[in-house]
Amino acid sequence: MKLTIIPLLAVLIAGIPAAVSAGDQPNVIMILVDDMGYSDVGCYGGEIDTPNLNQLAANGLRFTQFYNTARCWPTRAALMTGF
Repeated sequence: MKLTIIPLLAVLIAGIPAAVSAGDQPNVIMILVDDMGYSDVGCYGGEIDTPNLNQLAANGLRFTQFYNTARCWPTRAALMTGF
């Protein structure tokens, strides 16, 4: 009985700091689309009504300088891996 309680207790105690500090980290949403121009979204002056994206932009960060390659896979790989 003691042999099963000790590992279980260790796992529970180890998970407590992670649960407490999880709220301190920011939420990150990455939206990756193909063939979308800079002004296609409403928050950048586009004609398409995008109320959810406009709300996200009003309450968060908006990036104005991003360059991609002619093919989309290097950009996707760089964003997803950080290289």
